[in-house]
Amino acid sequence: MITGYVLGESLRPGAVFAPHGLRIRKVERVDNSASATAGQPDAWTFIEWETDDDSASGPIAEGLAAALEPSNGWYADFAVGDERVVVFAGKVFRYRRGDEAGRAEAVAYGRSVGTPEHQLDWEE
Repeated sequence: MITGYVLGESLRPGAVFAPHGLRIRKVERVDNSASATAGQPDAWTFIEWETDDDSASGPIAEGLAAALEPSNGWYADFAVGDERVVVFAGKVFRYRRGDEAGRAEAVAYGRSVGTPEHQLDWEE
């Protein structure tokens, strides 16, 4: 099973993220005004999803890469077994959990596209 989430505000206007077999687990609005940075909204909509098909990680990552807004360094991440997948607009990083070099590459890319430092905190 793969579980993850995407922030509604991180999707490009007109984008569709609908990989086959994805189910919505929960939608939650969260006040983010205390840590929002310039260009980010004060409230975020977390859309938590899941799928039973571990082989769907490629289409999910590709779908997110195509749907994410490229400004402000928006990203989404999820785990497949012992692999971490971090997706930015047009770019996908995959590395084994605990792989410091793989994580550092994704973090460096996030910095380069404007992800605020305190938001480069995805789980291992």
